[in-house]
Order: sequence, then structure tokens, then C-alpha cells
Amino acid sequence: MKNVILEIKGLTKYYGKILGVEDLSLSLNEGEVFGFIGPNGAGKSTTIRSIMHLINKTAGTVLVNGKEFNRNDTSIKEMIGYLPSEVNLYEDLTVKQMLDYHESFYNKDIHKRRCELVERLKLDESKKVEDLSLGNSKKLGIVLAFMHEPKLLILDEPTSGLDPIMQQEFYKLLKEEKKKGTTIFYSTHILSEISKICDRVGIIKNGKLLKVEKIGELLKKNLDLVTIESKDVAAILSELKVEAIEKEKNTAKFKNVLPANELIKVISKYDIDDILIEEASLEDIFLHYYE
Repeated sequence: MKNVILEIKGLTKYYGKILGVEDLSLSLNEGEVFGFIGPNGAGKSTTIRSIMHLINKTAGTVLVNGKEFNRNDTSIKEMIGYLPSEVNLYEDLTVKQMLDYHESFYNKDIHKRRCELVERLKLDESKKVEDLSLGNSKKLGIVLAFMHEPKLLILDEPTSGLDPIMQQEFYKLLKEEKKKGTTIFYSTHILSEISKICDRVGIIKNGKLLKVEKIGELLKKNLDLVTIESKDVAAILSELKVEAIEKEKNTAKFKNVLPANELIKVISKYDIDDILIEEASLEDIFLHYYE
């Protein structure tokens, strides 16, 4: 049985009467890349900031490696690498000074790993933090999160600001961390990233966790997109009890969750000029949960 590295129980956060996240529970296993997806405002960053004690949660418990994570527990903090969606650091320092300062927090020697990451991400240590572009600021944040070789990485929109080449390098870095047994909590609204690197995915909507599923199983869900051209298209939609995603004259496109034989049984009653059945993409499946 795999070791549970991060366990969240009943996490709830209200901003006054406004819901941030409610009764969220999930666990991440050692060496797992867990995708946490939802549009902006769904509760992703609130969840992460509550885990990291950057905001006070209303209720719930967070355990790291079986131990409750309290604000002042430095032993647990040493196990975590955190990359916020927006990297805000000491602007009057150079990149080198910022990295030296971060390096001083740890009793172990992490200088070699720091140098490897700086070279790999092509980060100029002589520049001042205030002069960094968005992309270079994000690269500095990545080095700070990864350089002490944490057991748990918590990443909030990690690729925002990175150019496509650097994004690919970042994905390679994540796969290497996974091979080493690092557990990765990966929050994003970019669905294409999820299918590339994640083992499981959690879908959050309006502060509530809707679904946790293996990526492979999610893509196998019985959801197809059907496009039918027929003078009877209105009657077909009515009998199937579905609404068209797209409709133009005698053509309609809709989501189908019926077994193929049941779908054919219905549409065979009508004169069909053309039909297209295509497998839903990850984005289509995601949007299905957001209706």
C-alpha cells in the first residue's frame, strides 16, 4: 500500500459569508502527480493557501506524512516546496542574494541542486528581482521551490509566464521529480497540462470538489459528441432529451451519454442525412461537469 503524503480532511474556508472552499477532503500518495483543476475563482488558490497557512482556514485538518501540519512546524515546512501563482519576493535583492537567503534556511547542503536548476532554467543570478520579467520571476520561483529537494511540491498555476520551450523543460523536471518519488499537487486551469503529467485529477467548482478520477478513467467516460444532419433534428433532440451545443437549420451537435445501441435505436426511426460520432476530449469532459 502506498504511503499517503498529503491528506486534507474537511477543509473549509469562508471569507465572512462568502464561500472559498467547503468540506474538501482528498489524499495524495507518494510519487503521485495530482492535478487540481477548475477555472479562475473555483477555489484552487484558496485551498492551497489554506494548506500552506497563508490564510486561516475556517475548519478542517491538513496532514503531511501522517502528521498534522501546524503553522510553526518547521520540520514539515522543510518537506514542502511551494510555488505560488504570483511570485512576490524581495525586489531590492539580486537573484543570487535571494537564492543565498533561501539556501540559508536549510541545514543540509543544497547548493549543488540550486546551481543545476539555475543553469537548466537559464536564470541570470546577477539581475535584481525587481528587474525580472514575468517569465524569469516564475523561473526564480521554481528554483526556490525545487532546490531543497522537497518530498511534496505544491504548485499553483506553475507555467503561467513561461515560454513554450521553458514549459517543456519544466514538464521534464516534473517527470524527473516523480521518478524520484516526489509527490506533486498541481493546480491549474489549463487542461492540456493535466493529460501530459498527472496521474489523477480533482475537479473543483464553486469551492466544492466535484470529482476525483484517474486520468485514464476520466478519458474513458462514456461521453461522445454527436453531430446529426436531418430534417427531423428537433424531434431527435426531443426524444433523446438533450439540448444542442450547436444548432443550425437541420444540423445539431449534442453530448451523448447513452450506450451506442440505444442511441442508434432512437435515431434509426428518422431520416438521417449525415451523422458524426466523435470521442469527447478532456476539455469536453471537464465542461460536462461544469454544466
